[in-house]
Amino acid sequence: MTEQSKQALSYSDAGVDISAGDELVERIKPFAKRTVREGVLSGLGGFGALFEVPKRYKEPVLVSGTDGVGTKLKLAFDLQRHDTVGIDLVAMSVNDVLVQGAEPLFFLDYFACGKLNVDTAASVVKGIAKGCEYAGCALIGGETAEMPGMYPEGEYDLAGFAVGAVEKSKIITGETIVPGDVVIGLPSSGAHSNGYSLVRKILARAKPDMNAEFDAGRTLADAVMEPTRIYVKPMLALMTVLPVKGMAHITGGGLTENVPRVLPSNVKAVIEQGTWVRPKLFQWLQAEGNVAEAEMHRVFNCGIGMVVIVARENAGQAIKHLQAAGEKAIEIGCIEARSGDEPQTIVI
Repeated sequence: MTEQSKQALSYSDAGVDISAGDELVERIKPFAKRTVREGVLSGLGGFGALFEVPKRYKEPVLVSGTDGVGTKLKLAFDLQRHDTVGIDLVAMSVNDVLVQGAEPLFFLDYFACGKLNVDTAASVVKGIAKGCEYAGCALIGGETAEMPGMYPEGEYDLAGFAVGAVEKSKIITGETIVPGDVVIGLPSSGAHSNGYSLVRKILARAKPDMNAEFDAGRTLADAVMEPTRIYVKPMLALMTVLPVKGMAHITGGGLTENVPRVLPSNVKAVIEQGTWVRPKLFQWLQAEGNVAEAEMHRVFNCGIGMVVIVARENAGQAIKHLQAAGEKAIEIGCIEARSGDEPQTIVI
């Protein structure tokens, strides 16, 4: 046996720094503390997080959602922008939970890397906490996994999940949607977290200056990294005053594949794209990538991040409520009867 084989080895020698992990936990505790809300029974650091469903719920139904950020992370690595992808992570799950009428209660994240960079991880988790604040839910736990050899240097992966609650009698299913109902669109903040494999392909081909001014004082880097909009608070406020028949979070699949998920089989949504101005980012992506119009609507949100369906008599009031809450809500279409095997969403 050689002297080298007798050398004492540690976890640090294997590439895992326990001290860095401990430092990260201490760094992120203040961020998590700002998200504490009713129902939180434990803080960070336990084996499991405790949460009590608020007693104001009479027949609470739990609604859960999980997601990641996708290949938008690749741009975060390239551009060294780690402060907003955490918002994206929260948004993708809480917006999904919201569409069934649920109030997001708490969120947990999973951060995995090959070598833990405490500054980078803290920046990411600070963004997660900020997203939770926007959604009104608590960041009550998570996992940081340092796995040498699993990820290239400087890269990491993110996943997370949200749990919300809705009164059983108020679950939004879309089953009451009928011809004549109005389709309202809430603007997106950009490409959100979908279609980034195509975005990256277009960027690689166009080779633009990412730091040059692109739109209203923002650079192209700003535009592609703009975090996903979180619609929770204005929509929860709207649902306290008006009945909402259906909602669709416009993620992968765009308008044409997400809206049908909330429609009964006998109706279709007819959406008029001329009712809103397509943001410059999507115009640029379409031109530089020579992307067909139908493909744009299947891949990107094209400027509409959330669709809300209400009865015609409530449409005007709903738009006013949303606009008062800071959402530039607009009527973008209507529900019509569907015959045969017609598509359930038609963009004209």
